[in-house]
Amino acid sequence: MEVTFAWAAIIAFGLFMYVVLDGFDLGVGLIFPFFPDDGERDMMMHAIAPVWDGNETWLVLGGAALYGAFPVVYSIALSALYLPIIFMLICLIFRGVAFEIRGKANRTKNLWSLAFIAGSAGASFFQGVILGTYLHGIPVANTHFAGDAFFWLQPFSLLSGLGLMATYALLGAAWLVIKTEGDLQRRLHSLVGPLTLVLLVFMIAVSVWTPLSDPQIARRWFDSGLLSRLVPVPFLVAIVALLMFRAVRRRMHIAPFILALALILLGYLGLLVSIWPYAIPYSLTLVDAAAPRSSQVFILVGAVVILPVIIAYTTAGYWVFRGKVVGGAQYH
Repeated sequence: MEVTFAWAAIIAFGLFMYVVLDGFDLGVGLIFPFFPDDGERDMMMHAIAPVWDGNETWLVLGGAALYGAFPVVYSIALSALYLPIIFMLICLIFRGVAFEIRGKANRTKNLWSLAFIAGSAGASFFQGVILGTYLHGIPVANTHFAGDAFFWLQPFSLLSGLGLMATYALLGAAWLVIKTEGDLQRRLHSLVGPLTLVLLVFMIAVSVWTPLSDPQIARRWFDSGLLSRLVPVPFLVAIVALLMFRAVRRRMHIAPFILALALILLGYLGLLVSIWPYAIPYSLTLVDAAAPRSSQVFILVGAVVILPVIIAYTTAGYWVFRGKVVGGAQYH
């Protein structure tokens, strides 16, 4: 059982790292429409050019870990979410192509900027749809998906998609505050405050909608004592939000990004507490969905080796490319 929970922690950690790291570079594409100047857009692209490829490592790690440690969950989730996963991957591919070609295009530069915006928005939205569908619960019968191909197309999932777009946009703006200076940084600061408000609205909407949407979820929240464990979360969110507005007023450089991470972490912890100990809410527990212990131990040895390597080269990449971007810089 300890190995099963260790794998759950590894997957949860990998997912959080993906949301944080790939989230801010997707967010840069989401806020592109607020900055129509090509020179400023070049600087924004240059701010993520050295790291955006490596950020997606965590998505690959999460998928591989899920397949190895919880193959039943992998099977059910891919069957239920096949279409939004395909749409997300198409958007990521489209965005990657746009990223590479835009830096070399002249006459079609605006077209590739539009493609970059659309790819970033689509990938963010469908990731949120996947998350919302998972949290809302996937119908399972005899450890198989028991719904139809468009089961994921529901209001709560669409709301989650929009909410994750707001999350990524805030992360992108806060990251660019760190990487830029002057007038561009000032306008990015002015964008962080409204995006924080939008994110708070979505967090409240999801928190209210979740127990109201399903009697089973409501019973879990209010009859099992779970609510008492979640009570500190909204107070901490309010404190972090107030600190965010203070950081924006004082034109701090690094604090907005750290506080955005804190908001996301609080929301993430709230979601984890809400679904624990389920692997598929609220149908299949982690223990029921786990691979045989021998398989989990075998792949855990590999994870113990590879995780520090990923963390080390990710840290090194950010350290090497630290500092501000400058006007006229080129990315390749």
